[in-house]
Amino acid sequence: MRSILPKFVLASAIAAMAALTTSNALADMKVNVPFSFTVNGKVCPAGYYSIGHDDLTGMVTLRNESWQRNFAWPMSSGDPAPTDGRVILRFDKEGDNYTLQSVQYRSLIAAQLDGKKHNNEAPTRVVMGR
Repeated sequence: MRSILPKFVLASAIAAMAALTTSNALADMKVNVPFSFTVNGKVCPAGYYSIGHDDLTGMVTLRNESWQRNFAWPMSSGDPAPTDGRVILRFDKEGDNYTLQSVQYRSLIAAQLDGKKHNNEAPTRVVMGR
C-alpha cells in the first residue's frame, strides 16, 4: 500500500503558496499621482498606481493597470520607523518634468531611483498612498 504522506505534503505546500499569494495581493496599496512622471527613462501618465511588496523576493512593484507597465525594485531598510505603514512616492522636479526619486513601502525604501546623488536634499514633490 502506498503512503499518502507525499500527497498530503504536496497539498499543504500548494495551500501555503496560495495563502502567500493572497496575502501579497491584499498588501497592494493605491496612490493617485496627479501628474505625469519619468521612471527609468519611461514617461508614466498621471493616474492611479498600485504598489505591492513581495515578501519572498523583497521587491516592490509599481504598476498602472490601464497603462500595463510595471516597474520593480529591491527594497531595503530605510529611515522610516519600523511601525510606519505608509506608502510614499518622492519626486524630483526639473522644469515641468517630474522624475521618481524614491519609493517607500511601509518601513522599507527603494532610494535614488533617478540615479542622482541627493545629499539629504528634500524631494520637490511627495505623493502618499492609502
